[in-house]
Amino acid sequence: MKKVVRGVAYAVLPGEVALLVCLLAGVRVPGYVLLAAEVLVLSVVLAEVVLFVRLRRQGLSAREAVRELVPEPVRRMLGHELRVLASLGRWAARRRHGVGPGDLAFSHAKAQAALLYGFTFVCVVETVGLHVLLAGVPVLQAAFLVLDVYTVVLILGLHAAAVTRPHVVRADGGLRVRSGAHVDLAIGAEQIDSVRYDLRLNPGQAGDDVLELAVASQTSVTVRLNSPVEAVSLLGRRRPVTTVHFHADDARALVAAVAAIRRERTEPSPSPGLPASA
Repeated sequence: MKKVVRGVAYAVLPGEVALLVCLLAGVRVPGYVLLAAEVLVLSVVLAEVVLFVRLRRQGLSAREAVRELVPEPVRRMLGHELRVLASLGRWAARRRHGVGPGDLAFSHAKAQAALLYGFTFVCVVETVGLHVLLAGVPVLQAAFLVLDVYTVVLILGLHAAAVTRPHVVRADGGLRVRSGAHVDLAIGAEQIDSVRYDLRLNPGQAGDDVLELAVASQTSVTVRLNSPVEAVSLLGRRRPVTTVHFHADDARALVAAVAAIRRERTEPSPSPGLPASA
């Protein structure tokens, strides 16, 4: 039943969006078509509720039941959007995510700040222009105003996510490599073979075992691993990687910090002195 409901939802939701576009554009839609569409949507929602209750009765938690009903790409996209919006609050409060005591944070937001601010300005100008042009169509004007304002908020959220989710060099020598709110890769200290400054402009297509996290078309740090780590894409694709290229605003300082911690961990402890004679 779950597969049937999901298949019907995939068919109904695009049709609902198309119907909404027609209504906003002023196209006259027969009443029976609107009624049928709303009945279908309501039926899908009720079926999802029934399945959710059934899964809960089978002993699954609410989170597990949602995972069973909602496809992973949809969950991950919604989760990414929520993290982006939450980053705006952290940005305003000057709080960073995932930086613990003894950890060192390294930003990767400066290189793309000018681009995102410029894009935000263009979107604001477009919002004002459309609002004026659509003054004679109030419904369409209101719909585009909401969409445009939300787009501006999301763009600012992307920058806020990059600011509040920096790369982290952990106190134990491990790394947490991030790209805004959509990539968060934890690398244990024992998995790192080497970390070096490696400026690469316009990086090309990487191999299956290479993860590239470019910012403003550049990466500046290369991490080689002695054992693979699992990288998860925005939509949930998983693959093992043994090389990670990413950008940090102060890449040399990040490499030096990792080297210093690794050196401290590998240096032999001083020999104990001879016991004092009685």
